Formats: sequence, C-alpha cells, structure tokens
Amino acid sequence: MKPSLQVRLSQHLALTPQLQQSIRLLQLSTLELHQEVGQMLDQNPFLEAEDDSPPSPYDTPPERQAADRAGDSDDGYRADAPDAGEAVPEIRAEEFGTPEREDWENGTERDDFDGIREMPSTAAAGSGEGDGDDVEAQDRRAAAGSLQDHLRAQIVGMRLGDDDRAALEVLLESLDGDGYLADPLEEIAERLADMLGPDREEARDELDARLRCALQWLQSLEPTGVGARTLAECLQLQLRTQPPGPARELAMTLCELHLELLARRDMRRLTALTGADEDLVRQAQALITACEPKPGRPFGGAEAAVVVPDVIVRKTGRGLSVTLNPDVMPKLRINDIYAHAIRGQRGNGAAAAAGQPTLSSRLQEARWFVKNIQQRFDTILRVSKAIVERQKGFFTHGAIAMKPLVLREIADELGLHESTISRVTTAKYMATPQGTFELKYFFGSSLNTEAGGNASSTAVRALIQQLVAAEPTGKPLSDSQLSLMLEEQGIQVARRTVAKYREALRIAPAGQRKAI
Repeated sequence: MKPSLQVRLSQHLALTPQLQQSIRLLQLSTLELHQEVGQMLDQNPFLEAEDDSPPSPYDTPPERQAADRAGDSDDGYRADAPDAGEAVPEIRAEEFGTPEREDWENGTERDDFDGIREMPSTAAAGSGEGDGDDVEAQDRRAAAGSLQDHLRAQIVGMRLGDDDRAALEVLLESLDGDGYLADPLEEIAERLADMLGPDREEARDELDARLRCALQWLQSLEPTGVGARTLAECLQLQLRTQPPGPARELAMTLCELHLELLARRDMRRLTALTGADEDLVRQAQALITACEPKPGRPFGGAEAAVVVPDVIVRKTGRGLSVTLNPDVMPKLRINDIYAHAIRGQRGNGAAAAAGQPTLSSRLQEARWFVKNIQQRFDTILRVSKAIVERQKGFFTHGAIAMKPLVLREIADELGLHESTISRVTTAKYMATPQGTFELKYFFGSSLNTEAGGNASSTAVRALIQQLVAAEPTGKPLSDSQLSLMLEEQGIQVARRTVAKYREALRIAPAGQRKAI
C-alpha cells in the first residue's frame, strides 16, 4: 500500500463562542437573564448599565413598578451600534436536542391546565391598566408576611412562660406551607431529647407533654385549623367554631370516619352508615366544603405566582399591538473611556503568554454580549408577532378560538430552526387582554373535524371545560357523553382523549362531580 494525498470538500457547523453564547442567552428566562447580566457587569470592566436603566422587575417593589414605567419614556433598546463589518450570528443551524392526606378543594375543580400561567395583575401593570387595584392587592400580600410571622404576632399578646414559648416556637418551625404540622410530636420530642445528653428518657417525656400543651395553644390561633396533623383534624378544628347543632355534629362525624366517602359523593352509603336523612347530610356537606383545607394557603405562594411578561399585547384602533416589555430589557453599553484607552493596541503580550484574556478580548466579549442580548429580544419579538398573527381569534374570543399551531410553522415562516422556536417559547411570557400566558401555550396539536378541517387541542379542552361547567349537578356528563357532544359539534375526539384532557383540566370523573 502506497501513501497518497486526497482532497475532500465538506461542510460542518462550527459553534463559535459567540454563537454558543447567543444560544444560551436565548433559552434563559427573564430572571436568569438578569442574573447573567449582573454577573457579566461584575466581570467585564468594559460593560456598564446605562444610568436610566430600570432595575430588574424581580428586585423592584411592586408599588414602584407602575411609577417607574410611567416615568420611562424610552421604550427602545439602546446599545452601542455594532462595528462595520461585524456580523451578528443567526441561530439557523441544525441544532441538537435536548396514606397521605388528600387535597380537598372545597368541592370545586381548578380551571387551569397545562401551559397556562395567568397573572392578570402583571398583565394590567404591563399595559398600564388597573394599576391601583393591582398594587393594592400586592401590598396586602406583602403586608401579610409569612404564616409564621402572622402567628408570632398573635403569640406576643399571650401570657406564656419561657418554656412554653420556646415549645410553641419549635412547633411554628415545624409547620409546612399549608399550615399543617409536618412532623409528629413524638419525633420532635425525640430530636430535642437527643440534644440533652444522658437524661434523655426523662427529658423526652417532659418535652412530649410540653409540646402537646403548646399544640393546644397553636391550634387556638388564627387562621383556624393551623397546626392540624391531618385533613380531618383541620376540618374539625374549623367546624368547632360553627354554632352547635345536628348538622355540625354530623359534619364532625363525617370528617372523622367517612371523609373518603364524602369526597366521592357516595350519598347512599353515607346515609346508611350515619342513619341521617338526605337533607341533614346536605347541610353537613355544606359546612365541610365551606372550610379551608389549607389554612396556610393565603400566606404562601405569592412570590412563586409572580410572572413578569416579556411581551405585551394590546388592542388598538388598528388591531393588535405587540411590543417588548421595557422593564425586562437590560440597557447596556460599552464604556467609552476604557474603549478609547486601548484603541490601536493589539493586546497585552504578557497576559496573552500567560493564557489570560487581554483587554482587547474583554472589549470584544462585551460587544458580543450586547449584540447577543439585542438579538435575543429581537427574536422573541419576531416569534411573538408571528404567534399573534396566527392566533388573532384567541385575543378576541379566548381559548375556545385557538387554532392548531406547531413549532415548525413558526420556524418555517421566520426562517429559523424548530429548536430555536422551542427555546424562545420556553419560560417566556406574553401579557394579553385575556391574561398572561407562556408562549408555549399558543401551540397545540390538531384534531379532525367532520368538515375536513382541524381544531386545536387547546380549543377542545376549553370547550370540554364549558360543557362540564354547564352540566346538571345531579347528572354529570361522562367522558363518553362529552365525546358524543363534541362529535355533534363536528369535532372527532375519542373517549380516552376526552379523559386525558379532563385530567389535564383537573376535572374529577363524573362519579365524583355528582352533587350530593
């Protein structure tokens, strides 16, 4: 075999550091982006934030966001213009992938489902409407504080000894987000006794007795039901505050012995087991459903529910206006003083020899970062405008008017890759007249219709929700009946598909929806 030389021509994708950074910034959420910007500002001396740049919406107090928006007249994105001859990378390449207590919902079913993140207050704030009511509601949530703080405020006025107060503080720290006691008293006493050394057995009994006394104090505080160890105990604590009577006594019995049957609306067995008539069972059921199964609910989840939209859609005289939310757009620029200081220099030879980044490379890094940030928001705006153009009916009539839409349709229209559209629509939110939604919410598979067209799965779920809301309380619609009713409207949906959509909507089966 003789050695030979061959020439081969081929194409391959080279992921430059700039392209990698562009892809990474595109898939970051708003909060992650602001963290990335803050880190870059600390590391790169050539990069600085403009003086009139608003702070992150996650750091700005809610009551000041509306005032900041009112005083901010610059909605554009300002950054140093790219140098002549420098190209901004486009992401077009073929990219590469990627028994416990039951929750009692007061006899109702939630009306949200996959993909929906509704935050009317944030949407209104972004559109400049209803600021007063939204800020007031946010102020009330902020003033409420945590559940532990609310309980400690009540303990201040109680005449307790140091030992009792310490035991009560231990129980406060053991409460979960719903207001339930997360750990059994025996385990809490055991842990405390282990810290006392050799006399742990005697200390454990004393601690157990003191904790049980402290639990009585805790369960006497507001909100009623806090400190319960089970759902049944939580409901019973609240029922004890009701006026005495046969209905209350029956409700206490149902909570203690037959809560599972009550959740299933099994009236026949309830009447047989309790010996009560139907009217009394109805009254007891009404008392129970009026209770709060999660006493800590009003004090938790407010922070996690806050969603700041990246895009704002408004109705105007000319149609729908799609704009970027200026509050989430970092305004960056290159420090001119430092940039002029190194102009004409090719870099520090000593730093390059030591493998450290030169000043010129730092300046180039800052320029690329500014360009990639700008390209990120430009891509989000382009995709959002394409989505709004495809889903115009949604902004007028709601989810029931949603059209089938897949990522490839938007990708083909904009000349981007499908995975790029997936990155853009993940953890990015749009404030609309209908509420605030993740961009992925506007995409859905299609179902066949008798007319030969297609219906969006999102619209079908909204229609199922409307049918269930209008059903007779005594005769709830089964999945088969819902399938037939959809077929009468020209939408072909199998019973199993209806069941899947119903579960996604968090609607209980027909047997559990039947009113007692």
